[in-house]
Amino acid sequence: MARVLVSLSPEFLKEIDELADAEHRSRSEFIREALRNYLRKNHQFNSAKASYNAALLDDILN
Repeated sequence: MARVLVSLSPEFLKEIDELADAEHRSRSEFIREALRNYLRKNHQFNSAKASYNAALLDDILN
C-alpha cells in the first residue's frame, strides 16, 4: 500500500484521532473511509449533474 504525507493542524488531527478512537479504528482506516465517502459523494454529484445537463440539452434540442 502506498503512503501519503499530509499536513494537518494539531487541532484537526486531535479531532480525527478522537473520532477514530470512538469508532475503534486506526487513524489510517478512518481517513481512508473519509476519502472513500468523499469520492462516492463526488461521483454521485457528478452523475446527477450530468443527467440534469443531458435532460436540459434534450429539452433544448427537441
